[in-house]
Amino acid sequence: MGNPLVARMQGFGTTIFAEMSALALSTGAINLGQGFPDTDGPREMLDAAIDAIGSGRNQYPPGAGVPELLDAIAEHQRRFYGLIVDPAHEVLVTAGATEAIAAVILSLCEPGDEVVTFEPYYDSYAATIALAGAVRHTSALRFPDFAVDEASLRSAFSSRTRLVLLNTPHNPTGKVFSRAELDLICSLARDHDAWVVSDEVYEHLVFDGAVHIPVATLPGMADRTITISSAGKTFSATGWKVGWLHGPAEAVAAARTVKQFLTYVASGPFQPAVALALGLGDDVYRGIASSLQGKRDLLCDGLAAAGLEVGRPAGTYFVIADAAPLGASDALDFCRQMPDLCGVVGVPVSVFCDDKGAARTLVRFAFCKRDEVLKEAVARLGALAAR
Repeated sequence: MGNPLVARMQGFGTTIFAEMSALALSTGAINLGQGFPDTDGPREMLDAAIDAIGSGRNQYPPGAGVPELLDAIAEHQRRFYGLIVDPAHEVLVTAGATEAIAAVILSLCEPGDEVVTFEPYYDSYAATIALAGAVRHTSALRFPDFAVDEASLRSAFSSRTRLVLLNTPHNPTGKVFSRAELDLICSLARDHDAWVVSDEVYEHLVFDGAVHIPVATLPGMADRTITISSAGKTFSATGWKVGWLHGPAEAVAAARTVKQFLTYVASGPFQPAVALALGLGDDVYRGIASSLQGKRDLLCDGLAAAGLEVGRPAGTYFVIADAAPLGASDALDFCRQMPDLCGVVGVPVSVFCDDKGAARTLVRFAFCKRDEVLKEAVARLGALAAR
């Protein structure tokens, strides 16, 4: 009977992350492909989850999220950014940021509506836009500096633009968008009466004094911005799948309408634990970023010493490098061969791009790993470069 998958989802097979992580498992290679830490988050948070399980918080949580987490998200936005958020009507807890993205796009986009995003893009963006029957238009961020191309961005907008899907700090490039770049994006969104959906999951993982600027804090943007974040990246608990969104009450209500038919609810005993984690001291947040900055330096310096050109990231878990000196002519094929060549797994950047040629030899490596793991990975990549 042929492939029963609906046409709009053909071309979206197994995610590259699942493929590369499976390859790492089967070969014993060091997994610098998928962006998950190999250490746990704050002990207080872990203990709070254990306590929640032990005290019987194991049934369906409220549809919008447990009250203490809704309050903690609103307080987090006030504490760090001065945003006043109504936890009762302007916040929704989701099964990770990925579900938040899906709920928003599916609730706001009709078939044929256009979504502007940047490439390279996180892979769920393209898939979710396709699920909605919407049309993707991209503006390219090009290696190694990943600066916004104003002409390209302007040409991505049209009278059909429904929303802009933005990610800052940006996966996979590690770019932190500047105020001038954000002002340009917001100006175009206002001119086209478009929503801005701002994926800010790496908001606390910024380096070298870089400043993350939430889109909702910019002039005239609070009423047209839906902000998405999660606990997974900040607190090294990616498997808990506790994400959230906040924005104008009518947009949150729309997303909630869709979300209830996606997972309904999720992560019951983890929600109060995340509420506690969001209230931890500034020293905890600084420590997380400082530790990651050291890991970034370790990996970037090692890649550079091996002769690779590196786009040094200002945030996130990731660094992009040009693997041509390692013998890569096509990054996808090369990443599939890397476990046998050197015992390391990375992810080809081309899978995040419509313009495959622009990222032909680029590989994304994750540095959210223990120092000894990163050192061994660098040694293996260096040995491959020497050969």
